[in-house]
Amino acid sequence: MDISERRTTTSVLVIGTGGAGLRAAIELAERGVDVLAVGKRPRYDTHTALAAGGINAALGTMDPQDTWRQHAADTLQEGYLLGDPRTVLTVTEGAARGIEDLERYGMRFAREADGRISQRFFGAHTHRRTAFAGDYTGLEIQRTLVDRAARLEVPVLDDVYITRLLVEDGTVFGAYGFGLQDGTRHVILADAVILAAGGHTRIWRRTSSRRDENTGDSFRLAVEAGGRVRDPELVQFHPSGLLWPENAAGTLVSEAARGEGGILRNGQGERFMSRYDPERMELSTRDRVALAAYTEIREGRGTENGGVWLDVSHLPQETILERLPRVHRTLLEHQMLDITESPMEIAPTAHYSMGGVWVRPGDHSTDVAGLYAIGEAASGLHGANRLGGNSLIELLVYGRLTGRAAAEYSLGLAAHRRSAEEIGRARAEVDGLLAAKGRENTRSLQRAVRTLMTEHAGVVRDEAGLRAGLDALDGVEERIGGLGVHPDLAGFQDLAHAFDLKSMALSGRATLEAALERRETRGCHNRSDFPETDPSLRVNLVWSGPGKLEHEEIPAVPAEIAELMHEVSSTGKLVE
Repeated sequence: MDISERRTTTSVLVIGTGGAGLRAAIELAERGVDVLAVGKRPRYDTHTALAAGGINAALGTMDPQDTWRQHAADTLQEGYLLGDPRTVLTVTEGAARGIEDLERYGMRFAREADGRISQRFFGAHTHRRTAFAGDYTGLEIQRTLVDRAARLEVPVLDDVYITRLLVEDGTVFGAYGFGLQDGTRHVILADAVILAAGGHTRIWRRTSSRRDENTGDSFRLAVEAGGRVRDPELVQFHPSGLLWPENAAGTLVSEAARGEGGILRNGQGERFMSRYDPERMELSTRDRVALAAYTEIREGRGTENGGVWLDVSHLPQETILERLPRVHRTLLEHQMLDITESPMEIAPTAHYSMGGVWVRPGDHSTDVAGLYAIGEAASGLHGANRLGGNSLIELLVYGRLTGRAAAEYSLGLAAHRRSAEEIGRARAEVDGLLAAKGRENTRSLQRAVRTLMTEHAGVVRDEAGLRAGLDALDGVEERIGGLGVHPDLAGFQDLAHAFDLKSMALSGRATLEAALERRETRGCHNRSDFPETDPSLRVNLVWSGPGKLEHEEIPAVPAEIAELMHEVSSTGKLVE
């Protein structure tokens, strides 16, 4: 097969065109630094566009007593003290600037009659600090950033799959990839690289991520380049994902459905949250509601399809149509179900990677010189449970800071070593897969990874299950050697699936090994054989390859933040 190879040179390469990647690219362009952004999805259809609820900042527009320090305290406490206080303070103190940037770019926030930005309560927040744009906040942020990038004439390559970071002597000098449509190879030479390619939640069978996104690409690219991954076992399972149809399994039912008065019942019709959080009931936190639903299903009290019921049909029809339009539309589209009349069948779904690539808290630089990671690809903010609305503001804060850091790094380079041998290895890796004519199918092996992760590393884990998961993964990795890869007239998606599979296997191993090592229950991480929280495990687990796991100490919470930490009631608030 005759495939051309295109060589491009830029000062900074951004991998990923979601909110984090575009905000970094905008910062670079505003500073007059050459930048190129590439993504494997179209820029208008990235994962950021799916975020509904809102974006956090202690603006005080509704509650003047709110402060960024209280926001930091809420974030650290809800993260079960596994978040890095330095990262948390950076995000919460910089949040107002992030909102100002969006306003400057033309973002249309919901506003009060007097022009103030509206802010609403989300669960576990002390004050109203979640700004929003209807129930499509992420989509509006993405549109705003795409428009700003276009005005700045930031070059963006859609449908380019990055297969390997190019590294010489511990320093990144670019990346290698191919076009998903025509297979054109891309050698992109750069002084610095910003990795913004998302998390790894697609490695579970039921997930809110869509096909071919969040397959752990960031983990694989970073680790193969010499980086590390922190806390991969800390995965947030959203309580309410659809069970069917198969192609929509895991699609989110917004927590606004519970916030507006939705009731959870098991397959026997019992309102079961009274067993798990009798005070807050359906307004409990994500990790607790997900665990409750999982327990009901596991103990045989689930629905026929292995879920629980979420019912809003007792609410006035006008309330549902006005306050839950996206949920109403989603169920009609996927199941022809009218939620004003019938309950929804749901189950926990893998939703957010709270761990990610190991980065320094100041600028999100990694172990590899010139390589940075931001957004869901990075770690440090969320700990063991993410506050709703924090992920979107993280994109804005670290997109700006990391863009600035990468610009300064690039401008400060006196010379940059490159390696023809490294480019040759990247080229040979793609050539090798294209030549593979084995009998194993990429999609079949992806399903095998998702099945073993669901069965052995889901909402609740134990030692026997995790070890069985590792054994099963050994078998999948052995079968990967027998892959057959078959591009066709439709494009090179099958080659992309093969690289996705490699990413899924690596991120799955990291997750299983870290989950085995964390012998405690804390936040989203539930060990049935270690049901208590272990104070000695208030550490981050850092993974650098099979069997290579370190405990990393977490700095103390500053006294002025610690004194603001307290249990936050969910009365009258939307959950996360």
